[in-house]
Amino acid sequence: MGFTKKIKDFIAPMEEDELLEITEEEEDEVVNEYEKPQNQKVSKLPQDTKMVLFEPRAYAEVEEIGSHLKEKRAAVVNLHRLQSSAAQRTIDFLSGVIFAVDGSIQKIGPKVILCTPRNIGVAGSINLDDTNDVQ
Repeated sequence: MGFTKKIKDFIAPMEEDELLEITEEEEDEVVNEYEKPQNQKVSKLPQDTKMVLFEPRAYAEVEEIGSHLKEKRAAVVNLHRLQSSAAQRTIDFLSGVIFAVDGSIQKIGPKVILCTPRNIGVAGSINLDDTNDVQ
């Protein structure tokens, strides 16, 4: 029995003779928005797409960063001015926002993170290991 059928039966139960049988093929065709495969290509960005830089001095400023992420803007967050516990809480909060908008978060330097929503792709990577530096 499919999930949608369970919901329908819960909201408006039907008599046994009124029930329609759903074949396996029809059940496979019922796909909600979250089950559809996502296109991995980055779509053409709107003209007003911006990257916002933040240097919060208190945990209370993290909500503003989350608002920008919800508006599909990338954010670079410098955590140098926060105490260690506030910086960890900020990362935890932003990780939740990133999960909600289906984005990504990555460390791009010591105490510097890049948060991007789903509509903005990031190419390349930064090696944070100091042992491979060439002098």
